[in-house]
Amino acid sequence: MDVDLIFKIAAVGLLVAVLNLLLTRSGREEQALMTTIAGLIVVLFILIQRIAELFDLIRTLFEL
Repeated sequence: MDVDLIFKIAAVGLLVAVLNLLLTRSGREEQALMTTIAGLIVVLFILIQRIAELFDLIRTLFEL
């Protein structure tokens, strides 16, 4: 497993957490929720790309 992937996910998590805290404290709960959802979508896209690479590797390994 690549350590860079863990660091990318952690960086997105930290950024979303700080933005969520700032937006919640300023009374913008809806934008805080949207920021959290956007961060989740970004992490899912990163993971989907890695899963696609894994399936390509399996396909070439078994020559399917």
